[in-house]
Amino acid sequence: MMKALAVIALAFGIGLAVLLAEGGGAAAPSPVARPVLTGTSADIPKLQSAVRRSPNREDLRASLAAAYLQRVRETGDPSFYTRAEGVLRNPRTPDGLATAGELALARHDFSGGLQLGRRAGAEGAFVRVDALVELGRYAAAERELQAMVDRKPNLAAYARVSYLRELHGDLTGAATAMRLAVAAGGPAPENNAYVLALLGELERRLGHAGEAHAAFAKALALVPGFPAAEAGMARLESAARVERRLSRVQREKLDARGLAAAATRLRGIVDTLPLPEYVVALGETELAAGKAGAAKQDLALVQAEEQLQRAAGVDVDVELAVFEADHGDPAKAVALARRGWAKAPSVRAADALGWALTRSGDPRSGYRWAKRALRLGALDPVWRAHAGLSALAAGHAREGRKQLRIAFAHGLDGYPWQAQRARAALR
Repeated sequence: MMKALAVIALAFGIGLAVLLAEGGGAAAPSPVARPVLTGTSADIPKLQSAVRRSPNREDLRASLAAAYLQRVRETGDPSFYTRAEGVLRNPRTPDGLATAGELALARHDFSGGLQLGRRAGAEGAFVRVDALVELGRYAAAERELQAMVDRKPNLAAYARVSYLRELHGDLTGAATAMRLAVAAGGPAPENNAYVLALLGELERRLGHAGEAHAAFAKALALVPGFPAAEAGMARLESAARVERRLSRVQREKLDARGLAAAATRLRGIVDTLPLPEYVVALGETELAAGKAGAAKQDLALVQAEEQLQRAAGVDVDVELAVFEADHGDPAKAVALARRGWAKAPSVRAADALGWALTRSGDPRSGYRWAKRALRLGALDPVWRAHAGLSALAAGHAREGRKQLRIAFAHGLDGYPWQAQRARAALR
């Protein structure tokens, strides 16, 4: 699964590196007044004008760079990373260093982000937390996060509490923390919509379809067409049949309608924001619906998008490894995943490497890495499906079936192509 964000997921998905830090360092005296910011794209021309009139004001340059990073999140255009880097120059203030750290995180340079976050002091707390998580240093991340919560319990802090709980398999606790993030609110509409979408996905994985739908709907009311919320709705539509006990014929018809609705929704996202995670979701939904030709055409866009990301300085090794394992060259996937693990040995990278090894014909090694990916207890349905399929291929039938049942219990049906593959393996 591609994360924005999430990875963002990540995405991350990295998921949570996309949240803006609140506050900033004190501005140096200057005849140029600091613009009143709104957290929207309207801030950019105001900040550009202010920077032109006072180019040595690092607080203004940091704010402009942060606005450019916000535009990446809203448009998916990685060229804004280059603009942010150019305007930051050589930051020296805590605010400038924290923004530079955020840029490093967005490019998946987690070691560089950690160094910048340390130099930024208290202002760089969110950078340090995210970097430590992606570097697999979870105990240190928890200590940094506790200090961050103690200092300023806001949207950014609560969202990170939620993610760490999710990584440890505490979905109920993760949802509780994410509700606190929603209640705290953030500096931009996109931030608020994003945490609502994250809450919706947690509710979906808990089996609370109604609550998930409500959270996604609130995000869409706040930011119409918000991609993460639209994708969440698509996962609900893909999995709609699991909520009804019908005859086989009725289920098949409902399956077809749900997949068609999900594909239509995902097509709308891709037409405006062709990020790899959404392109893959669309292609795999089409595969599940039996539309192999359309899927092949759409999935061909993924590598082109990844090349654009690389051109903007974004490291996509781990994400591309999972894609290659599923839809490309498994041997290439192993090489990418090993490189990703060497740079950032997180559970996310362990999942990618394990799945790449399994798909390349070495399920025993793949299963060992899958267990490393689950060492914290994460209930991510795709990770669990990878573990289950790897275990079955390695000859561990009981463990394989157990992991696949866990995957289905926590939302695998929202990923219909993976769900079909897992059901076939169980049969």
